[in-house]
Amino acid sequence: MTSVASLAKDARTLTVRVPFTLRKRGGRKLVVAPEGATWGAPHPRVDSTMIKAIARGFRWRKLLETGVYGTIDEIAKAEKINPSYVSRVLRLTLLAPAIVESILDGRQPAEMTLAALMEPFPVGWREQLDAGFRQI
Repeated sequence: MTSVASLAKDARTLTVRVPFTLRKRGGRKLVVAPEGATWGAPHPRVDSTMIKAIARGFRWRKLLETGVYGTIDEIAKAEKINPSYVSRVLRLTLLAPAIVESILDGRQPAEMTLAALMEPFPVGWREQLDAGFRQI
């Protein structure tokens, strides 16, 4: 479907219909243009939930590397959270620097959410970009 504009019979009212999709992102609604539509320069979409998770992952990795905690279970017990969650968040430290920078700058693709990042992804940076993060 494409945009349609029509002028009312009184020639004073212009109606413009533009197909779009609403998506929720970080508690906010985001307007997504249809595929192939021209769109102005995107405004940064800083996702504080994603940034917080990445920061936690790097903090926990540092605590493991410095010996403050010896295992993921120790971190989970200290933070009073599930060890599985700690493992998934720690994996975010394996993201390619370009991906992390785009998230920090709010330039990540609309479909890149924390839930999507918590799913398994390739460890290699090139493979990550080839697996769908190419839009960055």
